[in-house]
Amino acid sequence: MVKAVLRGLAAAFLVLSATVSSPAHAAETLPLSEAVDRLPLGTESREGYTRESFRHWNAGDDPSDGCHTRAEVLIHEAVEAPTVGPNCRLSGGRWFSYYDAVVVTSASGLDIDHMVPLAEAWDSGASAWSAQRREGYANDQGQEASLVAVTARSNRSKADQDPAQWLPPATDAHCRYAAEWVATKLRWSLTADEPELAALRELGDSCPLQTVEYEPAR
Repeated sequence: MVKAVLRGLAAAFLVLSATVSSPAHAAETLPLSEAVDRLPLGTESREGYTRESFRHWNAGDDPSDGCHTRAEVLIHEAVEAPTVGPNCRLSGGRWFSYYDAVVVTSASGLDIDHMVPLAEAWDSGASAWSAQRREGYANDQGQEASLVAVTARSNRSKADQDPAQWLPPATDAHCRYAAEWVATKLRWSLTADEPELAALRELGDSCPLQTVEYEPAR
């Protein structure tokens, strides 16, 4: 009888141990210059890249709302909420594109920018990921820095360039942009090449009060 009870307690303990997950990686906040120093140096290669390697936009964080990732980001980032109609059609609303300090009053005038472009992510380590992880990256709403609603003009000016090649036209946005770039690379364990690191270190020096907050992607 005693042995049976002990076996039962042991089994219960094992079940409890299996159901209590290990603590999630906590978000870290640190100065921009320190965050830049955490980026691993890497050599970039675009061999084999296609945009189709990153499935987007998918059903988003809430598949039941009828909106894909693009629409969910637009709804979330609106400074004045749009009306959401049938099939997640957005009308009205207002957004602030921080890249160029422009107020936008139509969702059609906005792009959802991948903070670290898909091609740059591929160059920096995503080429070795599974298709599922690349899809997770391309639709990442777990960190606000990952996807940002900006004017189509500014997004297309940026294209797939890194901070050594392109910074937002609004100079007041440079510190925030650098922080969000670094946060995204750290979140997804992506590398940076020498010119990129040099540009980010310069930005870190010129933005001493800027902090970076990131949580590693699962």
